[in-house]
Parts: sequence; structure tokens; C-alpha cells
Amino acid sequence: MRRVLALGAALLSLVLPTGAWSQTDSEVLVNRMTLAEKIGQIQSAAPAIPRLDLPAYEWWNEGLHGVARAGYATVFPQAIGLAATWDTDLLRRVGDTVSTEARAKFNAAGPKADHDRYQGLTIWSPNINIFRDPRWGRGQETYGEDPYLTGRLAVAFIQGIQGPDPAHPKAIATAKHFVVHSGPEAGRHAFDVDVSPHDLEETYLPAFRAAVTEGQVGSVMCAYNALHGTPVCADPELLNGRLRRDWGFKGYVVSDCDAVDDMTRFHHYRADNAGSAAAALLAGTDLNCGGGGRYAYADLNAAVSQHLVTEGAVDQAARRVVAARARLGAFTAADPYADIGAERIDDVNARALALEAARKSIVLLKNRNNALPLAPGSNLAVVGPNADALGVLEANYHGTAVQAYTPLAALRMAPGVGTVRYAQGSTLAEGVPVVVPETALKTGAGSGAEAGLTGDYFDSLDFSGEPRLTRTDRTIDFDWDKVPPVPGMDARRYAVRWTGLLVPPGPGDYTLAVRVDRCFDCQGHDPVRLYLDGRLVLNDPGTGKDSDLMVPLHVEGTSPHRLRLELVHSGQDQGVRLMWLAPAEVQRAAALAATKGADAIIAFVGLSPDVEGEELGIAVPGFDGGDRTDIGLPLPQRQLLEALATTGKPLVVVLMSGSAVALTWAQDHADAVLAAWYPGERGGRALAETLTGSNNPSGRLPVTFYRSVRDLPPFVDYAMAGRTYRYFEGTPLYPFGFGLSYTRYAYDDLTLSATDLPAGQPLAASVTVRNVGDHPGEEVAQLYVTPPSGPLAPRRLLAGFQRVHLEPGERKRVTFQVQPRDISGVDAAGNRTVEAGRYQVFVGGGQPDFTPGIEKTVDIQGRQALPK
Repeated sequence: MRRVLALGAALLSLVLPTGAWSQTDSEVLVNRMTLAEKIGQIQSAAPAIPRLDLPAYEWWNEGLHGVARAGYATVFPQAIGLAATWDTDLLRRVGDTVSTEARAKFNAAGPKADHDRYQGLTIWSPNINIFRDPRWGRGQETYGEDPYLTGRLAVAFIQGIQGPDPAHPKAIATAKHFVVHSGPEAGRHAFDVDVSPHDLEETYLPAFRAAVTEGQVGSVMCAYNALHGTPVCADPELLNGRLRRDWGFKGYVVSDCDAVDDMTRFHHYRADNAGSAAAALLAGTDLNCGGGGRYAYADLNAAVSQHLVTEGAVDQAARRVVAARARLGAFTAADPYADIGAERIDDVNARALALEAARKSIVLLKNRNNALPLAPGSNLAVVGPNADALGVLEANYHGTAVQAYTPLAALRMAPGVGTVRYAQGSTLAEGVPVVVPETALKTGAGSGAEAGLTGDYFDSLDFSGEPRLTRTDRTIDFDWDKVPPVPGMDARRYAVRWTGLLVPPGPGDYTLAVRVDRCFDCQGHDPVRLYLDGRLVLNDPGTGKDSDLMVPLHVEGTSPHRLRLELVHSGQDQGVRLMWLAPAEVQRAAALAATKGADAIIAFVGLSPDVEGEELGIAVPGFDGGDRTDIGLPLPQRQLLEALATTGKPLVVVLMSGSAVALTWAQDHADAVLAAWYPGERGGRALAETLTGSNNPSGRLPVTFYRSVRDLPPFVDYAMAGRTYRYFEGTPLYPFGFGLSYTRYAYDDLTLSATDLPAGQPLAASVTVRNVGDHPGEEVAQLYVTPPSGPLAPRRLLAGFQRVHLEPGERKRVTFQVQPRDISGVDAAGNRTVEAGRYQVFVGGGQPDFTPGIEKTVDIQGRQALPK
């Protein structure tokens, strides 16, 4: 084993022979620091302390569905897609891969080196907020709407991240955002939630409790919002009370980025950051994240001088964060993870896991007359704005995929598929540009011209010398975040020139757009220049903000236009996309032309991270600031589907999104509907396998699909009445837990461990699941409990689920262990108890009322209060 960091002669005696590091050792190290040094260590960009041989460390690291923003990494399906697998073992393995790749990057930077942002081992995931409303743009980052499902998946992911040894975690997971945080994005820095004690205990806290008490999560992130008038990061009853006193949390609390500064600027909780920082520290917030240089804890020195907080409180926070670094092996000679190298990043096992996750995340929502799987040799028309877009694979908070397959690319390679004709068909939404498709780009005018543009890649910044590489790029849609555009080039310094022809599909008014995906907190940006027919039409020197650079273009016919695009990269921007807005009628006509000779139409529709996400600068019909104002499929895509239906050909609709979309027209008119979420680097291949039948879809919905926004309470209302499957009284388009298969399952012989159960005792339920169809598949057996009716009682509760693989004709016995907390209720004051009464226990492939299954009753005797 090798020494990660020598502390200096005065501290070497603290390093124990076994590599252990005690709390006392952390206290000694903190005691050697000055007040200024301690304050520095409890800010997310902790500076080096050379006299103590302590390197700098940036606590901010992302790993929501793969290591993010740190170059190449395995890109798994977005968190909502992982939730759709209903597979705790898979989540554990995904978490393990995330921490392995984080360790590989940490080790590559050098164990004794200063570690910059996104190079560390403190992972700010998972996001376990409840996805209470489909309008929330960040709901894609969560595990859905149910506290039980969220808690089970969170515990598994955390265990995967941290590993089996609490004393030596491979990485530290962070459960966020504690608590009651799920939009709207526009007011997230200042809103105050007045949620009832019942809803707080029943819905918003359980997943965090499970993360702490069962997952032993090492870190918790406090949210931006206030709760009952107190900013969460300054709420001692939540942080020091519920989290530490009631749940026994032993880790550190980190603020969401700028949350402490928000307490001053937006909540007006204190007059200045000295007061806000003191309030947060005393409440139990140990570590301050500050984006854009706004580190509120920098004012703790003034807070101590003004007697707002003692140096002892600073010491306590510093000891907690130093102890976390110690557990990660920063100060000891024994590092069990030192041998994890760069070869483990996106290796063959990680890629196989990404494919498995994508396969299991796909949900079959409709399959009229067995339209799927496709007949062998089918000729396909592939249409839609999401058929060939990298962004809908990677989602937000993503790494850079080494190799990603869009659905179009994967279907072209899929065995058993005939010819594939492609047309983009529409934009995502009114006023939202999409990547210029390959059908509108040519390398030249001759017969040997290829689809796409010719890319010349230069090692210089002025395009001097010969290109390092010349190639044909089918589209300009690249994620180059911290990676070179060509192997062997310097990822920090290059220039690219693309040349060729823009071939409009018809006359009309177009808009070209160049999007340089901006890095977070950068001061300057990559310059771009765009030429049309030899004329410079866009010249951005790199001073613009994160927005599309737009160029109007009127086209009289279909004559090609000479195009040249130049990018000079010397900063930290993350890639480039050549995009457009094309006339809707022209795009639909091209889509209809692509259907000629096709046996089936596959329409890839939905949303993208450009329209739903964190605090986005977008305001177009249906979307506002990253949230949605309408949950229906955007109008241009609805019109595309309606036009495709006029062909009379079988129509398969594939929804790619981070949230529920009201596909009411597709449910009524399409032959098949699939939900594929944002499926990660292997998502295209998983979809091709599912469409052609080598993968039997087995995902289940982690959220309710409502029919209309009219079914929902106001977005700003955090009361749970009328929300989610537990409290919604209407008829959903697709219910929580729903998902079809290419085979059929049956349930028999449900037995319960007791029909009269003393309150507070667990209940065992066992059932036989049979595959009565013709295809092998995986069923997700779900157990729901319907409690006695009452004014606050939910309609039903998910209390167990298991995946089971079954060959045709095979049967397996599945047993559930239902714990008292899983069937308990909460009164108006927030007290959790198991109450007497008759409970219905249902086991099936989804909820009762929507899925066949089997049901029995159990009578609970007495009453048992449960701890917070």
C-alpha cells in the first residue's frame, strides 16, 4: 500500500500502522490550524495548507448517473430511467461503478496533488427529492414520486457508491436536497414551503431517513428553500435535530451551492453573510458550497469577531469534514483503492452495465395487436427530433460518453432490420432549435459527396499548418467536455473548421443557431464563426452568454448553400452544436416522404435537457425556466404524429424525456408506445434491441402519467392532496408502477404470515409468479397495501417489489418482508403509528385497479407508535 499524503514530521506519528485514523487524530489536525485555515477547510474549494502538507481539495463532485463533468465516464440512464428499472441490485452496481471511476480519476490526478472540481471522491448524489409534480424540470434527477421506491433505490445506490467498509469508503455519497425541494426553478433560491407536519413526515422525509439509517450516507446536502420561514440550511431542528439526534447521522452537511448566500440575498434571513454563515453553522451546516466565488463562510472570521458564533463551532464543522477526508484515505498509508487506474473508466463491464440499465429502464406503455416486436426484415421510417440527438442520451449532470449510439445509428446496425430512411420531422417545441440533421448537410456537390460536413481538426488555435485529422462528421453535435475532439490532441487547445453544403429540404424561413455548451463559472468562452456562401454571418468572439447564436436565413428553393463553421477552443467549454429552426410544413413533408416503402414508422419524440432542467434560460410555449407549464407533447411534435398517422402505416411512438408527458393522442392512435427516458450511452442500442425483440421491455413507471395539467394542483402548492398515485383521485393516462411486456404473467397462491397481526410486527407475504406467455422476460412483482380509510390516509402504499426472471412456462415463488414502517400512517401532527384495522394486501405486476393480481386481507390488532 502506498502513502497518499505525508502530513509532515510533526504529524507522522498520527498515522497508525494499520492505516486507521481516529476522530482524535482529526481533532489534533484541526487544532493545529489557525482560524482562517479552519474556515478555508469548510468551504467547498478548500485551499492547501502547505505547512501541514495538506493539499487543496474541491468538495464539489457529481455522479448522478455516472461521474459527471470530469471527462470520459460511463453515462448510465438518467436517474429517472434508473428508477424505472425498479432494480435495487442494478442501482448498487451502478453506484459501485460511479465510485470506481471517481477513484480512477482521483488517482490519475495524483494522490498528493491538489484536486480541482470534479476530480474528488465526495459525490453530490443521489437526488432523492420526491418528484411530486411532472412540471418540475429537475424531476429527471430523482427516483420518482414514491417515498418507498425512492428510499429503496437510494439505499442501494449509496451502498454502491460508498462500498462495504464504512471506515474506508470508496467514495462518499450525498443525499440531496434536504428537504421539501421540487421546484419551481424560477423561485428556488427564495421560496418558503409551508408544508403540513403530515405531508412532511409521510412524503418528504422517509427517503432521507432510509438513506441515513440504512444507507449510512456520509453526507447530506441542505436545500435552497425555507421551511416554515426558516432557510433549511439554518434550521437546527432539521439538521441537528431530526438528522443527527433522531436518525443518528454521523457525517457532514453541505449546503447547496450559494444556499447560505441566498439566506442573505433572497430570504433576507440575516443582514449580511456573517450573520447567515453563523446561523447555518450553528444549525449544523458544516460545509459551504459557493458558486461564482460567493463563499458565505468566508465571512465566518467576522462572525467570530462579532461573537455571532464561537471558534469552537468552526472547529466542530472542520473536524467533521477533515474526518471525511481521512476516511477516504487522504492521510493514511493504507489505501485499498490505490490500484484503481484509468483503464477502469468505461471498461467492458461498465459498458455492459450501461446497456443492462438501459434495457431494463424501457417501459412498454401500449402494444396494440402485438405491433412490437417488429417483424424480421422490416423496412423502417425513423423520424422525430430525438432520433439522432446526443443530448437526449446523456441528459443533465452527465459525463462524456466514450461512444454513444443514438436510436438512428443503432437501428441502422441492428440485425434483422431492413432499410432505414430518416427524417427529423419537427423541432422539439416552438422556438427551440434542434441539431441540423444529416439529411440537410453534404460534404460537397459531386456524386461522391457524403451526408455531413468535412471537419479539419488543428492542433493550433489559428488553423495554421496541416490538420491533425480530416474526417466527415455526420452532424455537428459534440460533447467534448474535458476530452480531445481527436485522440492524441490537447483537450485544452485546438481549432476545428467544418465545410460543406447546407441543403434545405424546402423553401421558407430558417434560423441557424450555433450553441457552444458553456462551462460552469467560466469567464470567457470559445469563439465561433459561421459563414454562408462565403459571407461571415456570425462572429462571436467568446464574450456571449450561454445562449444560442442565431442567424436568420430565407430560402427560395432547395438550392444548397456553402457553409463553413469554425470553432477555436482554448477554455473550458464543453462542445458545440450546429442547430436550426426549419419550417414546420417542410419538415413534416420530409417525414412523410421518408415513410414511402416503410413497413413501420418509429417516431422518437419527447423533450430534451435543452427544455427541462435546472434553472434554464428558456421561455417558449409550454416551458419556463427549465420547468414546464404544459405536460402535453409540444405542438410541433403532436402535429408530426398526426401527419404520420395519415399514411395508415403502423406507428410506434418512443418517448424520450426526463418526466411524464401526456401522450393522449398517441395512446388513442399509435400502435405502440414506449417510454425510454434519457437512456445513456447505450440507450440507442437498447431501444433497437427492444423494437426488434431481442430485449423484452421490463421497466415500470416510477411516476404517474396524468392526462392534462388540469389534473394537477397548483405547481407551487407542496400539499400532497391530489398528487401522485397515493392521493390522486382521477384516472391517470398511465398509472405509477405500470408497464407491459411481450409476454404475460400470472399470480397464484398468495399467503400471508398472519391474518391477525399485532401492531408493530413485520408481515411476510409469499406468491407464485408464472410466465404464461411465449417470450422470456422479467416481471416486477409489486406489493401494495390499502390501509383503512381516513381523512389523511393514502389510497394505497407501495410496500414491496422484486424483479424476477422467468422463461416461458416457468414459475417462481416470491417472498416480501413488509416492515411496520412500510404500512404505517401519519396523523395531522406528524406522528407515525401503525393503527388497528383491516388492511388489503395486493400483489401483482402493478397497482390494483390497473393490473391483474391477487389480494388478501390482514387485520392489525392494537396500536404502535414508531420513532421519527
